[in-house]
This record gives sequence, structure tokens and C-alpha cells, in this order.
Amino acid sequence: MNKLIYLWLAVKTVFCTCQPDHRTNDFKKVKAHYKNSKIGKLPAVASESSGLANGKQPGTFWTHNDSGGKPELYLFDLDGKLLDTKAVPNAKNIDWEDLTHDDGGNLYIGDFGNNASQRNAFDIYRFNPENNSSERITFRYQSAAPDCESFFYHQGSLYLFSKNWGKDKWVKMYRLPAQVGEHTIAPSDSIRINAQVTSAAISPDGKTFALLTYGKVLLFDTAGDNIDFSKPKGCFRFSRKQTEAIEFLNNTDMLITNEQGGVYRTTFR
Repeated sequence: MNKLIYLWLAVKTVFCTCQPDHRTNDFKKVKAHYKNSKIGKLPAVASESSGLANGKQPGTFWTHNDSGGKPELYLFDLDGKLLDTKAVPNAKNIDWEDLTHDDGGNLYIGDFGNNASQRNAFDIYRFNPENNSSERITFRYQSAAPDCESFFYHQGSLYLFSKNWGKDKWVKMYRLPAQVGEHTIAPSDSIRINAQVTSAAISPDGKTFALLTYGKVLLFDTAGDNIDFSKPKGCFRFSRKQTEAIEFLNNTDMLITNEQGGVYRTTFR
């Protein structure tokens, strides 16, 4: 990424606030409930961490690099030690942007970045690290393809969130079956957020989901089994350079990484 874009991101992060979200969507002020701490540094091989998912063993996490990186996943612990590297078979890293997992040991890798608006077909790789197998979920958008950098798995579906640039402040949600094949998707909900969404995650109990942006974290309650934007829960600032990945550690605490190698824990208190 060139220096001008880094400068733009730095400015956006510094001046990012939750005030518009408090006014427009009735997010609660929850800053006092969260403590943000830097707890480590990513392994050097994960030079542009862009996604996070819990590993099989507690305290371990998978990550991957951004566009153009090797089609590999890296397992690390909270001390920043590299524990394993898995090459994803029959995969190519065009623009890997986020990572999630299901309850059956599968990881889902979102190759759906589109910041140059030049793509119209996208892939999600379903990868099982135990048997080293991968399958491909392919999709297109029903209308113009947005940039997308975030998603999570919940009850057989993948929920994707657009990353909007310029004057378009509406974040769109898309629901995609977590099934191998070709799909066409359309927005299922939308919300006005004055920030670019870079990663998403859902709590283990399925009651809360989080959207990470450059400069803040937005929390939503789920509406029963439904995932939508109808129940904004809270917003707090998180200004730690280029934050690109988030994962729940438990039902309240979260792990966040940035592309500069920092590992941060956000603790509910």
C-alpha cells in the first residue's frame, strides 16, 4: 500500500469517533466498559494480517496475509509464536480479506476484496486443516459489486459486510449459504456508518456480533436467530493504526490485529 493511502488511513483513524453512531443509530456509549491492551506481536511471516479465527486448541489463532500473499494460513499463540503453517490446496490469494470458522472444524477464507472495483466473481475457500482439504464457494452480487473485507459464519450461513468508500456511508449486509457451488447474493439489510468496515466476528453464544473499522468497534445484539442491524448495542473507539482483523475470545472479550503486526485484547470490565 502506498504512502498516500497510509496517510489517509492514519487521518481517518485519528478523527474517527462514535458520535455519529450515537446520534443516527442510537448506539450506546460503552467506552468505559472496555479496556484495550497490546498483548503481543504477530509472527514475522504474518506481515499483513487481515483475518482471524480461533484455532482448535484454546489460545491459538489462525491468520493470513492480505492481497498477493501466499495462499497460506498461519497458526500462532498469544505470545506471537508461530505454531504451524498450512498451505491451502487449489487456492489463490487474489485478495484475501477475512477469516471465520464453523463448528465442524472448517475455516472459511474470504477472497472477496474489490477496492479497485474490477472484480465481478468472488471466492470463499472452505478449508479443513485436519485433513488438508479445500472446497470453493463462488458468488456474484445481484447488482454492482462492492468492496468487502468482512464476514462471519452463523448457523449454516456466511454474513458479509460491504466496505464503502467516498460519499457512500451505507454498509450493506449479505447472507450467503455456506455451501459449495455458485451463488448470487443481494443485500439483506443496511445501516449508515461513517467508517470503513474491515472485519467482523460473532460471539460464541451467537448473541453479539462486532464490526471492526478504522478507528472504532460497533457491537450489535442479534435478533434471536436473525442477524441484522435492528439492535445496535454499543460503539467504542479503537485507534491502533490499520486494524484489519477481529475475533471473539469469549462472549465479551475480543482479539484484534493490525497490519503492522500488533496484537490487542479488548476486555469487558
